[in-house]
Amino acid sequence: MGDETTAKRKDAHLDLCATGDVEPQQNSTLLECVRLVHCAMPELDAGDLDLSTRFLGKRLHCPLLITGMTGGTERAGRVNKDLATLAERYGLAFGVGSQRAMSEAPERAASFQVRDVAPSVALLGNIGLYQAARLGVDGVRRLMEAIEADGMALHLNAGQELTQPEGDRDFRGGYAVVEGLVKAFGSRLLVKETGCGIGPEVARRLKELGVSNIDVSGLGGTSWVRVEQLRAKGLLAELGAEFSGWGIPTAAAVASVRQAVGPEVRLVASGGIRTGLDVAKVLALGADVAGMALPLFKAQQEGGLEGAEKALQLILAGLRQAMLLTGSRGCAELRRHPVIKTGELKDWLAAL
Repeated sequence: MGDETTAKRKDAHLDLCATGDVEPQQNSTLLECVRLVHCAMPELDAGDLDLSTRFLGKRLHCPLLITGMTGGTERAGRVNKDLATLAERYGLAFGVGSQRAMSEAPERAASFQVRDVAPSVALLGNIGLYQAARLGVDGVRRLMEAIEADGMALHLNAGQELTQPEGDRDFRGGYAVVEGLVKAFGSRLLVKETGCGIGPEVARRLKELGVSNIDVSGLGGTSWVRVEQLRAKGLLAELGAEFSGWGIPTAAAVASVRQAVGPEVRLVASGGIRTGLDVAKVLALGADVAGMALPLFKAQQEGGLEGAEKALQLILAGLRQAMLLTGSRGCAELRRHPVIKTGELKDWLAAL
């Protein structure tokens, strides 16, 4: 019963993300408050750009992670295979969605297994914090090994859970769970939010526990609170509407967390990253890797693998153009150039 409920919820999530209003208009990443400085004399050939970086012990050709979104059903499996194929083709990292459905029903593992199409990709498994507490370290390890992942994403989603009719309500003991997983997985563990953002205080605590990879997953993209609101009824639907704009905007999360944790932590910036210029902006703010899912998922739903590839090519071309127009041969050079922060982002950073 429980596994069927989880699987049906996953397909409902896909329907809503493909067709629903899951990006509330009032929410902003605040990336519009970030301006990169034009270099009129870049002294670069487009072929000179080197966007490679290291992530989960592997070399990426481009600092982009297709973030975990789905799994657990046949339809979800097709999405994962197509997007993992692109990650392999273009040298990106790839993450599966929550493996909760797989933990409840091991026969659903196939929908998360992408190694046949992505043998060399930096691959992330995925489980929620409180599911991890129930499974224990060995249970989480089994999930990771079953899909031959290079690392495990531990997702934090209190905002989503509180709007979800089947969601958790007890959020005690989370840091203890993280500490146990760090001891077991070390640098193979990534802690991520799911669209409400990680702020500097939590990031510092995670670093103290030994977490070496953080995905801030800020406000401004898919609101999983809104997704659950669209599924809910009555009181939960009303609360979801009230809190679908809750969170730390992606630009504020990236800049403040980088300042809080220093250069040692590998920082992923996801949450409303939609274009190559967005990717360049979050890299300039301090991210090592940018993460996105929705634009590629929508393109895949509309045009299959070919449609998703066209969308990805546009994103990568935009990133390369932004790099060249700032005179940046690589990501490290981009971070050394000035970044203009204006408006509401300045207010957020002053407060944080």
